[in-house]
Amino acid sequence: MAERPSDNWRQQVAEEAAELAAGRLDPEKAYATQLFPEPMLSETDEVLAAFEAEIRWAEPPVDEEVFGVIERTVLALNEVNDRYEGAAYETDEREMLCAYIEASLREARVDVDALASRRGIHVSEITDDWRDW
Repeated sequence: MAERPSDNWRQQVAEEAAELAAGRLDPEKAYATQLFPEPMLSETDEVLAAFEAEIRWAEPPVDEEVFGVIERTVLALNEVNDRYEGAAYETDEREMLCAYIEASLREARVDVDALASRRGIHVSEITDDWRDW
């Protein structure tokens, strides 16, 4: 499965903590724990775990099923973002989440390019109908 963005964010928090503990980072320049608080990471993981479970299709899915999973996932991520006053996912995080969704779908044998084309959109727009972040 594609690497969850939240795993990357946790790694940033851990690396920052190690740098702080070693005295190699000025505490005023530490930002990872503020950007990625553990409750937000855990909530994001819950959403992504549900997404991963849903895309384990026994049969190739029809477009409506795929877009249904995308919609449910994006709406759940919107709720996480809302709980953090719209600041859970900044530009880089948004791009990572979208890339993760796309990569995970590809790994689940979804031709994402064809899926988007049949809907008349670019693959980068598959989350746009529901995404607030």
